[in-house]
Amino acid sequence: MTQKLDLLLVKPGNQKVLYGKLGHSFSGIEPPVWAGLIAAYIRKQGYSVNIIDAEAENLSPNEIVDNISQFNPLLVGIIASGTNPSASTMNMTGAGAILTSLENKAIHIKTFLGGLHPSALPERTLREENVDFVCQGEGFYTILKLLETLKSKKEDYNINGLWYREGGNIISNPRAPLIENLDELPFVAWDLLPMDKYRAHNWHCFGHLNQRNPYAIIYTSLGCPFSCRFCCINSIFGKRGIRYRSPERVVEEIDLLVKNYRVKNIKILDEMFVLDEDRVTGICDLIIQRSYDLNIWAYARIDTINERLLKKMKQAGINWLAFGIESGNKKVRDGMAKGGFDQDKIRKIIEITHAVGIYIVANFIFGLPDDDFQTMQQTLGMAKDLNCEYTNFYVAMAYPGSQLYEDALRQGIRLPQDWLGYAQFSEATLPLSTKYLSSADVLRFRDRAFEEYFSSPKYIEMITEKFGRETAEHIKEMLKIKIHRKFT
Repeated sequence: MTQKLDLLLVKPGNQKVLYGKLGHSFSGIEPPVWAGLIAAYIRKQGYSVNIIDAEAENLSPNEIVDNISQFNPLLVGIIASGTNPSASTMNMTGAGAILTSLENKAIHIKTFLGGLHPSALPERTLREENVDFVCQGEGFYTILKLLETLKSKKEDYNINGLWYREGGNIISNPRAPLIENLDELPFVAWDLLPMDKYRAHNWHCFGHLNQRNPYAIIYTSLGCPFSCRFCCINSIFGKRGIRYRSPERVVEEIDLLVKNYRVKNIKILDEMFVLDEDRVTGICDLIIQRSYDLNIWAYARIDTINERLLKKMKQAGINWLAFGIESGNKKVRDGMAKGGFDQDKIRKIIEITHAVGIYIVANFIFGLPDDDFQTMQQTLGMAKDLNCEYTNFYVAMAYPGSQLYEDALRQGIRLPQDWLGYAQFSEATLPLSTKYLSSADVLRFRDRAFEEYFSSPKYIEMITEKFGRETAEHIKEMLKIKIHRKFT
């Protein structure tokens, strides 16, 4: 079989196992931005590239391998990254299944694993998975050099960011440098993705649930300057910090998405979009000039936002903001190095956000190290009191690359034995135990809190008033789906 392709990137798919029945219509299906960025960068260097999005295409591991065989690439990269830090580890199960299927079908193509999880645990990943290489870090320079090496057939893998086997030994190289000027990166290779298959989260389109696609995700920055103990985002970058794209470059990509793909629903991928007021204002002003009718959501912090900026964002079509509140108890929150705000500040920001007409996704975590039943009840009480348009109730996980993971290893705390245990909505979910509660205690509380919040008459009445009866009925249908948990 003749060589057809230099690089084939694969986004693993495991939607049914990761989300259960919630994956059928309630969860979003999001484009693999990291695969799209890498594809665009490598293609710009003159190599031929393609992408298989197994999640969007609903492909089994065997079907993925059949497609790989048809492409017959020089190199296959499986990218275990999602569009938030918690999505990488749970995708390792799907990644491993693809590699196993390749081995079972005796398809001998060089492979690598990349993404946040492999970057956090490169040695373990190489030992446990049937893969030739692990790419630690963003991957742009590393994958380019690896392709050059494979093309030249030199087998010299002394490449920054690359881990590999030599005999029975694991060989590591120093991390590759980060791309400092993000404007040098080409846009995501949208043309290589099945753009008709992506859909926004259900809450993103409350009030117009039949308009969840077209949908796209953009980034305006990479990295985060903060060091919350539960977060693993910076393990792919190797350090704290944030790099920005220029407002002009960001809006050029929005232009492309609107004009070429009729995109209206957009998620801003940044771990922390609302940080630099002048920069956010610049992006918003450019969008406002174009008079686009967009439905955008982004992440913000309670302590980095103000009423002036909120009004500007609303004018630009940023209709939803996700706030990481995490806990209703300040001691629990401070224990995670979240800091920067108190209970009164939280309530004030929620109030002014609602006042300018922006909807809120409030994010809370049950089972942080200092949590007990009383503090978790305080968190649920705060969530019900704030009564935001959508609320995510997560359980605390020691994601590889986070400080919680290092703490759990040092303290001998039980961790999931299977990567599916890190998926928030799977049967295998196994959260951290706390100083006072078992994993089962935390998980039972979370599932009860979810049902109590979304079935609250106060919440349903607010949803009906803001979005209509159809959305309220949609939420009631969502509540009918129960997750069977192994560890409760």
